[in-house]
Amino acid sequence: MAIKVLTALDVAKTQYYHFKAILIAGMGLFTDSYDLFCISPVMKLIGRIYYDARDGNPGLTPPTVVSATVAIALLGTVIGQLVFGALGDRIGRRRVYGLSLLLMISSSIGCGFSICRTRKCVLTSLCFFRFLLGIGIGGDYPLSATIMSEFANKRTRGSFIAAVFSMQGFGILASSAVTMALTAAFDRATRQDDIGPLKTPEAADLAWRLILMIGAIPAGLTFYWRMSMPETPRYTALVENDVIKATSDMGRVLGDFDLDTDIAEDSEAFRPPPPPPPPPSYGFFSRQFLIRHGRNLFACSMAWFLVDIPYYSSTLFQSQIYKPWFPPANHLNAYEEAYNVAKFQAIIAVASTLPGYFASVYFIDRIGRRKIQMIGFFFMAVFLFALAGPYDKYWHDHTNAWFIILYALTFFFSNFGPNVITFISPAELFPARFRSTCHGISGAWGKVGAIIGSIGFLWASQEKNQGKIERGYEPGIGMMNALFILAGICVIGLIHTYIFTPETKMRSLEENESICGQNESNEQLKSPSADGSHLSSSPLYVHSPS
Repeated sequence: MAIKVLTALDVAKTQYYHFKAILIAGMGLFTDSYDLFCISPVMKLIGRIYYDARDGNPGLTPPTVVSATVAIALLGTVIGQLVFGALGDRIGRRRVYGLSLLLMISSSIGCGFSICRTRKCVLTSLCFFRFLLGIGIGGDYPLSATIMSEFANKRTRGSFIAAVFSMQGFGILASSAVTMALTAAFDRATRQDDIGPLKTPEAADLAWRLILMIGAIPAGLTFYWRMSMPETPRYTALVENDVIKATSDMGRVLGDFDLDTDIAEDSEAFRPPPPPPPPPSYGFFSRQFLIRHGRNLFACSMAWFLVDIPYYSSTLFQSQIYKPWFPPANHLNAYEEAYNVAKFQAIIAVASTLPGYFASVYFIDRIGRRKIQMIGFFFMAVFLFALAGPYDKYWHDHTNAWFIILYALTFFFSNFGPNVITFISPAELFPARFRSTCHGISGAWGKVGAIIGSIGFLWASQEKNQGKIERGYEPGIGMMNALFILAGICVIGLIHTYIFTPETKMRSLEENESICGQNESNEQLKSPSADGSHLSSSPLYVHSPS
């Protein structure tokens, strides 16, 4: 029976294939973060190469161009999450999983080639391929989360999905390491050319292209594994209604998998598990879907939207932190400036980003998703208020170690908090036939928040006084006011989580579906017939020939 297959999947022992699935699914997110975070040092190199020095300062990529390059990739991510999320439910997770990876590989290589060497042509080509890259990155989010959730057992499902998402931290480290290694190598190789702040060698045009193209390597290494993965057993059993194939696929990937043995060895299996609801007869754009799952979709989408605004606003602080810790741009050559940007990203990743991910992996199945999300929003608000309150009177002129600690703690609690949980919750709350679509919608709202955070607040945070703003920007509301708004957004996120977000830990995906959305199924559970005839209406309970 399908109920037997799903129960066995929930109680299956953790084994090699689970960790292999983490690596396969996580490598897409590794590539995602590599491609998204390497653009900052790349833009420094492009500014030196394609823009003229002015007033004794080296060439600088205009903020409008940087904003457009970032925004176009995030816009592509929004589209990719919506399109690939829907395709994952319509034609299967596995069938479109390799396609998103191929798109990431080809567009990463395309970003590096960027066709030509004139400024207008290079930037247009780069934006085009960044847009395609964003589509591939967006497609990877719902597919990776859904696949991992549908393969994992219920005891460690949260840790496994969090581990997949934590690969982003390693992607940030990899982009920093590659950038630092290449810029240091090019700097050493061109020393004889007497390069300086106002003189950038032609070889720098090759350096930024190599940085972007190397992002295709880790994705390419896992392409075969992705294509050799079977379809998830839950999709096969619940959407395609092929219980025999689902059982066969599970036996193929889980080496010691046995339906009867795995169930018998698990203590929880001695009490009958709640049956999953019948396959929904309603469509996604129906009133029934809105009644049963609309609240959860709103909870996931709005939480992701709210956290990505402050999370992607982190670039607000970077130039402020550079000033006391790194030499100014007019004292460095192109390679040294890009090296310092990558070095800063690596320090933040090691000091706060990765520890936040590790804390989520360890505590998520102990504390629970909802509590961690509330803890994260709360402390993000606390540290942003601590940065905002004395900013104009103190932090603006005293960017010391305490400022960096508060900045790093904001990152830590975003990852040990809503940044990870918003990736996990949509993969656990919705029925199998809508799971990937709903994850894609939730993630798309998150990237809308990312556009607001990385573009809108970057411009809004500029000082009101024309003489104090950074080169190329227009006057804004000031950093202090921007920080207060970001802290307020975190408070809204905390309240939103308390009101709308359900807990999903230690329950099967079918239990979450029943408890969180299927009122009709709950009524069936309260008054089952004595002979079990209430199960006969669902194809999930048809006996397999075995």
